Amino acid sequence: MKKTTLFAALVAMFAFASCSSDSNQHQADATEEHDHEHHDGMAHGDNLPAAGTVVVETPTFDSVAEPMKTNLSQLLDEYIALKDAMVESDAETAKEAATTILNSANAMPVATLQVPEQKSFAEEQVEKVRTSAAAIAATNDLGEQRNQLEDLSEAVFSLTKAFGATDKKVYYQHCPMVNNNQGAYWVSTNSEIRNPYFGSSMLKCGSNEEVIN
Repeated sequence: MKKTTLFAALVAMFAFASCSSDSNQHQADATEEHDHEHHDGMAHGDNLPAAGTVVVETPTFDSVAEPMKTNLSQLLDEYIALKDAMVESDAETAKEAATTILNSANAMPVATLQVPEQKSFAEEQVEKVRTSAAAIAATNDLGEQRNQLEDLSEAVFSLTKAFGATDKKVYYQHCPMVNNNQGAYWVSTNSEIRNPYFGSSMLKCGSNEEVIN
């Protein structure tokens, strides 16, 4: 489902080099690393991708009946609370946030959707939310929680984008060093990079890859 443009790939390569530098600096001196990461983050992480850059392809549903749109907006807010808990390396708060997301997913009014394409898309993505949130809520292990974040992030971003579920700007952000340098994405409503996979160890490692709204 993901389609990374050449531009996004080049940005990711640059982010990888900068993040690797940040990691080495962290090992040398924690205080100097903080300043270095902040500088590097402003140099590459907080810049925006070119207009029209697409990482996650979704359909566009122009007309969606309530309460679906409202519930999806709430889901995004709940996801941000979970992501922020992981930025803070707070496994207990992340677990609680995941439980809230799971409850919202279980209560998502997909049945109110009358258009078959909308309903089938929502069912697929909400099930991904449900599966990932349940896995995060089932453990106090921060590493295991973070392993589930990318699938949850893609599903939340896809739903938000397809249904136009918020008036906020939403950023799809990427760190190339996650998962043994395979990389991973997350969602934010702030362009400034705050990495939920590494927390304070590499807080500014990442880049904005797609923006909606």
